[in-house]
Amino acid sequence: MTLTPIRERNPVAVAVVGLLVLTLLALTAWRADSLPFIGGGTTYSADFTESAGLSEGDEVRIAGVKVGEVTRVSLDGPRVKVDFKVKDAWIGNSSTVGIAIKTLLGEKYLAVDPLGNAPQDPGSRIAASRTTSPYDVTQAFNGLGETIEEIDTEQLAKSFETISATFKDSPPHVRSAAEGLSALSRTVSTRDAQLATLLRSSKQLTKTLAGKKSSFETLLEDGNLLLGELQARRDAIHLLLTGTRSLGTQLTALVEENDKQLGPTLASLGRVTAVLAKNRKSLDRVLAMTGTYSRLVGNTLGNGRWFDTYACGVVPPNYLPAGTPPATGCMPPKQGGR
Repeated sequence: MTLTPIRERNPVAVAVVGLLVLTLLALTAWRADSLPFIGGGTTYSADFTESAGLSEGDEVRIAGVKVGEVTRVSLDGPRVKVDFKVKDAWIGNSSTVGIAIKTLLGEKYLAVDPLGNAPQDPGSRIAASRTTSPYDVTQAFNGLGETIEEIDTEQLAKSFETISATFKDSPPHVRSAAEGLSALSRTVSTRDAQLATLLRSSKQLTKTLAGKKSSFETLLEDGNLLLGELQARRDAIHLLLTGTRSLGTQLTALVEENDKQLGPTLASLGRVTAVLAKNRKSLDRVLAMTGTYSRLVGNTLGNGRWFDTYACGVVPPNYLPAGTPPATGCMPPKQGGR
């Protein structure tokens, strides 16, 4: 069978096929993590009574180790449906799933306890009886503050006093309990302003912490960077110490290998220094005389690549031409002589 050359084929059909192939490749790359044969993991679903702040992208952990992430949190009737994907982890048919608190700032993660004697069917949801939600402290404080603010403390005190008066003729232990309730009501009534202030402050504190969540996250991230830098410096110092120890070992081996050659050399050097120290005065005298000699040699050779000196009185004055040298003294003329 002979194939038709590309230049002879219908260009419109070739372009359409090429676009379809490119579109298919783009869709495959975009949804690659959902393809089971690529190894993107297995997706499971679980029902919760509430989401408790869990969101898409939160971690899924088994025994504290991250094995996946939450892919979707949606409302399904009276329940909350949570879809999560795990990779390289076994989920049993009796596994329990809980929403746990990750940080004090309110971040959550999905904690899975793999139980059972058979694998969990990905198409079957984990029932709400096998899931748990955390207790939100912030919401509890806010609810407590709102509830207590709605209490009429004066009416509560009157109610306790009425109960105390009603049980006045009751047995001693009942009367003591009623009197205790009355005392408690009076205490609550007298501390009403302080309790209200405390609850308002608690609510303001929770709001402030919630507003500073990003700052706390940045602080934690900077702390992680600092720890990473310290770890890097620790590795550098460790390498320096290791190299120093290796250098010391090599120097020790070098000295041991050359001990026979270095020993006599060092002994001879010691004898030479002893002789020099013994003749120190003679050496000082030689150095002092060398100064005079060096000065004379410098005067002789200091004008160029020749010997330059002046000899006075070698030739009688009457044999010299007129004007050289002066008739009295041996002072050379200003232009010098050679």
